[in-house]
Amino acid sequence: MATQLLTDKYHDQLDGVLNCYDRILISGYLQPFCHAKGMTNYLYQHHIRIFDYAQWATPLREEIRAKAEALAQENGLKIEFIRKKNFRQEDRIRTILKARGNTPGLVHIFSVMEACPTYQPWHDKQTHKNFLKPDTSKCLTYYFYFIDPELGLCFVRVPTWAPFTLTVYFNGHAWLATQLQAHGIGYALRDNAFTHITDLATANALADKLDVKHLHAKLDEFAQRYCPVVQTLQHAYQWSLRQAEYSTDLVFKQPKHLAFYTPLLRLLVLCVQPDDIASFLGRKLHGNYQGEVGSRFNVRWWGRRLKHTLGPVSLKLYDKLGVVLRIETTVNDVTFFAQYRQVRHRDGTREKCQAKMQKTIYSLAPLRELLVAANQRYLAFISEIETPHLGVPLLKQLTQTRTENQHLYKGFNFLADEDAAILRTLLRGEFAISGLTHKAVQLALPDKTSGQVSRLLKRLRVHGLIKKVGKRYKYYLTNFGRQVATMALKLREIVIIPMLGQSVAA
Repeated sequence: MATQLLTDKYHDQLDGVLNCYDRILISGYLQPFCHAKGMTNYLYQHHIRIFDYAQWATPLREEIRAKAEALAQENGLKIEFIRKKNFRQEDRIRTILKARGNTPGLVHIFSVMEACPTYQPWHDKQTHKNFLKPDTSKCLTYYFYFIDPELGLCFVRVPTWAPFTLTVYFNGHAWLATQLQAHGIGYALRDNAFTHITDLATANALADKLDVKHLHAKLDEFAQRYCPVVQTLQHAYQWSLRQAEYSTDLVFKQPKHLAFYTPLLRLLVLCVQPDDIASFLGRKLHGNYQGEVGSRFNVRWWGRRLKHTLGPVSLKLYDKLGVVLRIETTVNDVTFFAQYRQVRHRDGTREKCQAKMQKTIYSLAPLRELLVAANQRYLAFISEIETPHLGVPLLKQLTQTRTENQHLYKGFNFLADEDAAILRTLLRGEFAISGLTHKAVQLALPDKTSGQVSRLLKRLRVHGLIKKVGKRYKYYLTNFGRQVATMALKLREIVIIPMLGQSVAA
């Protein structure tokens, strides 16, 4: 029996489901100034002394400051210098927009002293060569907030010191709102979430068609407008993904329809294991993994949030505005994922193979497919957790002995330690990705002999928990098997064992 997704179970109570990019941060690197060797070569080529690096950068800093002051004057604004550490720019912008409205144009300019990458002149006493070394310092940094006719509310962060690395922010939901307006589709957008869209099918289709080439042109336009050193140095920015969020929103018609969310959170806090987090993100968790992995529950002013983290990627579940249940995957380093692409080797040859995803903004399209898959895997998991009424008849079916080719295969006693260990093995993250083999199961269950593992695999197949892959000796957990294993462990470890412990203590 296939898992009934929440989107199917609550179909009548849902206004719809929307998949869309959310927060996107893009970094702009000015070549060849973005690395110490390139900056050093540039100074040598232009006959500038290495120890005159600061004198070379100072006029460029003044150009940026003059441009910021000119833009403020043209738009009737005053540059606001931030002195407080806990100052939230978003709150200030929200207040300004309430009075100003959402008409396109420059909204506000902040200035703040912030850390920035820079270079330090260095003399090597052994080679007697001068060069630049990477360093970190503080410089005056501008934040230009503006409303773009297509991307909505954006900001560009412009440091006033070389290498002038830019940061551009926009939000996929704000961009989608402009697309819906252009197509005459009605919507209600509150706090970065759509509470209603009259044509969700078209909205989802539009969300999938973010034109990266057009976005590239927009980014170049922003750089020309807010960072005048581009024209002075006559070099173009290269744009790469710094952070991307992709959300799947289940939009309910009324707040009362989200009543299941509270008990669901309680179960997820107890049920989600590190192996599960890895499988949501399409990864296998190795025993020697040294990165951060785990879950954290928070209560925020906008709702309750459960966050699962694996290295630079996190997967979150939270409610917004009382009617939106959002599943959101955030990636801070896109090389965490792999894609099938053309790879250029050091010897100059090229081939198409599975390789780490590139950080370029042109990875937005393949990245979207991977993030959608992660959200869907998590949706399937929470759907299994949220439907306990299916567990009892399935468990009853599996406890009965079955016959095949005149051989008896006993049922499963999910309260017994041995069978519970088998279930935990089936739900391991690496098996969800690469499947089960005889050798892998025997390594996971070292107390069993090779013959016992063979009989166990046959027993699992007869009861419909696993299926064989073609003519290979590899098996995958069926939807039926995953649902049963999840429900059985939940009943055993979250309900029965704690209740028995309480009764003994009493």
